[in-house]
Amino acid sequence: MSTLQISLAVLGLVLLGLVFAYNVWTYRRHAPRRAQQARPAAPARRSEPDLLGSAAGDGVELPTAATAPPVPVGAEDDPVLHARPLAEAPEELAAAAETVEPGLKADAASQRATASAAGPHAQQRPVERHVERRVALDALIDALAVVQLEQPTAGEAILQVQPTTRRAGSKPFQVEGRNASTGQWEPVRAGQRYSQLQAGVQLANRMGPLNEIEFSEFAMKVQTFADALGAAVELPDMLREVARARELDQFAGQHDAQLSFMLRSIRAAWSPGYIAQHASALGFVPTNMPGRMQLPSAQPGQAPLLMLSFDAQAAQAEDLDRTAVYELYLSLDVPQVPREQQPFTHLCNAVQSLAQSMDGIVCDPDGNPLPPQALEQVGQQLEGVYASLAAHEVAAGSMLACRLFS
Repeated sequence: MSTLQISLAVLGLVLLGLVFAYNVWTYRRHAPRRAQQARPAAPARRSEPDLLGSAAGDGVELPTAATAPPVPVGAEDDPVLHARPLAEAPEELAAAAETVEPGLKADAASQRATASAAGPHAQQRPVERHVERRVALDALIDALAVVQLEQPTAGEAILQVQPTTRRAGSKPFQVEGRNASTGQWEPVRAGQRYSQLQAGVQLANRMGPLNEIEFSEFAMKVQTFADALGAAVELPDMLREVARARELDQFAGQHDAQLSFMLRSIRAAWSPGYIAQHASALGFVPTNMPGRMQLPSAQPGQAPLLMLSFDAQAAQAEDLDRTAVYELYLSLDVPQVPREQQPFTHLCNAVQSLAQSMDGIVCDPDGNPLPPQALEQVGQQLEGVYASLAAHEVAAGSMLACRLFS
């Protein structure tokens, strides 16, 4: 074999090696990023108590969450905030709120006698007033029927004939009793005696307003319940309550704000494990639904501050390390989270921290990149939503708001 042939053969092998190396590099660059395992900590030496007995892990450094999270409700020109499209601008929202308020206030005032009074600081801090009011039924968002008992009745007897279903159509249905000993309204319990009962059906929720058919079902339930106890019942006027339900639903539609941001990968895709690792570093925990994590509230029993979601099919794939995810969503259900927990601050911190650590870009739900100033504008307009909810006695995160926006 001549020198020329040997040189060509060597050159060919080198070219093949370069092609192979390039393919490997390209594959690794575009392969989904995997979660990295941290090196286990080294045990402390008993003979050297002053030394730290732990070693730094070799995984990727992840940012930690900052303390404490949609754009104006009904604004069609901003795709970040989603609400039922009843108001197109903050001015229209405020005008609609003023229109709805008198009807809500008047109807609520006529039936407030059976509800517990608000605290002395109610006008200054409306959120605290709703936290203190533990009665589930409220004339502001419920149609109430009074059941007059001839004499105090044991809770066991009431529970025995109480309607088994807790809904009238798509609306929640509840029964409460006035405790004969304390005089307070409460859910009927065994071992207690009650001097009066009231049944209520919710006027509106995210399924829409109470309609005539649902009200009729409610009335039949209450009448059958009262007949079983030998009690008289005072039902509200159907047309009046249905009209109230429509007004309340209109108000709720204008304030049902759900804020969502997309985080999109810039170069390499992410694996589900990679997403979970970075989200866990910010305090997110898995839920029962594949592809969903949540940032729990600091207050037990309250709705989570934030939700993180990505492709559910990718989260259930057989080989999670090779499953590619190119985008995830961070969302905030505004009416469900108290304003004082600063959920929007949590949201901004989380999306920006994940964008930095995962090499992603913050976008609106349609995938359009968002500049930092856009987040500031959303935060300013969100304050108007919070203020309007509090002014109408359904402050974000309160029991009434959680029921109305459910």
